[in-house]
Amino acid sequence: MSDDTIGLFRAAMREAGVVPPDVIEADGQLHRFHVEGDKAGSRNGWYALHLDGRAAGVFGSWKTGLRSTWAADGKRMSDTEREAFAKLIEAAKIKAQAERRAEHEARAIEARAEWDAAAPADPAHPYLVKKAVKPHNLRQRGGLLVVPLFDAFGLLWNVQRIQADGGKRFKPGRAGGLFSPIGDFNEPRTILICEGWATGATLHEETGHPVLCAMNAGNLLAAAKAARSAWVGAELVICADNDRQTEGNPGVTYATAAAKATGAKLIVPEFPEGEPGSDFNDLAAIRRKGARHGE
Repeated sequence: MSDDTIGLFRAAMREAGVVPPDVIEADGQLHRFHVEGDKAGSRNGWYALHLDGRAAGVFGSWKTGLRSTWAADGKRMSDTEREAFAKLIEAAKIKAQAERRAEHEARAIEARAEWDAAAPADPAHPYLVKKAVKPHNLRQRGGLLVVPLFDAFGLLWNVQRIQADGGKRFKPGRAGGLFSPIGDFNEPRTILICEGWATGATLHEETGHPVLCAMNAGNLLAAAKAARSAWVGAELVICADNDRQTEGNPGVTYATAAAKATGAKLIVPEFPEGEPGSDFNDLAAIRRKGARHGE
């Protein structure tokens, strides 16, 4: 009976879009597991299942916010069952958050050590030459550029490494809500917010305004909210990537949402017909090419 019940519970998880773990423990306790498609090592999936009396369970994902209940007889859970499961879920969520904070803090110590050991970046680094930007506050270890990622309080939590060929990798650890700043943030009147670091360097060099590089489109909103809280009087301008060759144009979509949510202005790079590119660094390269040809 128990195997059949666990099988039905698995089927309910799959029907809800959650791939169940290989082993289901029906002990009434909350268990966490890795969800397919999530970052390696993460355990955002969770479930609890008991077989005493009427078999019942609950499952979900902390990443997506999914939460679903299940009972063997198909009836609604009693208030007592719901309350017991709710206490389990809340306790496990608090524990998971504490574990995540501890992991982020440990990774931050590693990132700060790497940052401290790095030297100021060489202006002749191939990536900087290709992007035609100055190093600004970047550092370098061997052939890798090291991009610092701070929170709104000025604490360094992580770094991104950029290879000579432009390949990019984050260290494991915290990423959301962080940004790489370029320029002077002492009482700024205007702050530009963009995705990539080279785009931010171009924007700063062309406008003189300080720039926050969110590093990816999905982090624009968090970076904009952090900026709105940290620099209350500053005008925020979201400088989108124009991903016109990608379905749904995620650069403009995320930038528009971030601008609306924070009351920021929005600017989008427009490209000449037939020219490749998506961001303001690409647009600057097109202008330089035109200048060389006397256009």
